[in-house]
Amino acid sequence: AQGINPCVTLYHWDLPLALEENGGWTNRSICDAFANYADVVTKRLGDRLHSVITHNEPWCISVLGYVQGEHAPGIKNDWIGALKCAHHLNLSHGMALPIIRQNAPKAEVGITLNLCPAEPASDSQADLEALRKFDGFFNRWYLDPILKGRYPEDRVQDLVDDGTLKSTELDFVHDGDLEMSSRPIDFLGLNYYSRAVIRVEKAEKNDPVLRKQDGPRTDMGWEVHPESLCRLLVRLKDEYDIPDLVITENGAAYPTGISEDGKVHDQERIDYFRGHLVACAKAIEKGVPLTGYYAWSLMDNFEWAFGYEKRFGLVYVDYESLERTPKESAHYFAKIIAQNEVDDER
Repeated sequence: AQGINPCVTLYHWDLPLALEENGGWTNRSICDAFANYADVVTKRLGDRLHSVITHNEPWCISVLGYVQGEHAPGIKNDWIGALKCAHHLNLSHGMALPIIRQNAPKAEVGITLNLCPAEPASDSQADLEALRKFDGFFNRWYLDPILKGRYPEDRVQDLVDDGTLKSTELDFVHDGDLEMSSRPIDFLGLNYYSRAVIRVEKAEKNDPVLRKQDGPRTDMGWEVHPESLCRLLVRLKDEYDIPDLVITENGAAYPTGISEDGKVHDQERIDYFRGHLVACAKAIEKGVPLTGYYAWSLMDNFEWAFGYEKRFGLVYVDYESLERTPKESAHYFAKIIAQNEVDDER
């Protein structure tokens, strides 16, 4: 009624306990369960959907769930579990695509990846090799199956060399899986917050540091670095046969509260959005097919492992009274939307 085009994410980490007790994302049968779930949801809502995202941030589901143990199911150092999880997310995504298209023929369908552009701290062989490995599992391990129909051969070989895998033949990948995982999508969703600078501190000899994360930080401790967003977008255009790109999350947490005048003066968040929207504009000028941008987030909300401690919202929420107060950044963002341009004040 308000002229808003709904975009739904089918899976944002909220796995039913019954499925987790059956092995969760490490059990191949979950792919059928997800495809059935996608069918039920899109049959009910498909006539009013503009966009559908199958999965949000497979890296978080697999690595934070099975290696770092920060998210459910809270398992640590299970690399095989993480690899199986990632593959079954890719496979279930591919299985759901034709079902969604049948039930919601007017909707665009895609998947959202959280990607992290990275640079070596120096140009030493040690840092460059560590960068390759970081990029290979944080970025390419999730991009390549969806957009190229394969897993990065160099990282597969690394996993064999370090004993994680017994063979370069991934036994959890069945014939036809990768063809299904790489079925055409209408858009690739991208969640971006910060970059990484890779340094091998334990190297016997290493070159002096040339690059470090010395920019301002958000309340999450993440460096503010909009230049890396532009660089990432251009890389996606240059290295992949990408469809439309949509930034499905970009934003910053700051602890700014309500002032005596009743307003929330969150200038840091305004500066964050300005810098990143300028980066988007520059990427578009370089030929990147960027067609959408979602600020994270509309309201202060529950931030998973951080609970209600971190505030990303354009709107301040009093968690006791539930009263909502638009922050100064909300008024700034509304102005950007209305004029469809951003001022570059650098």
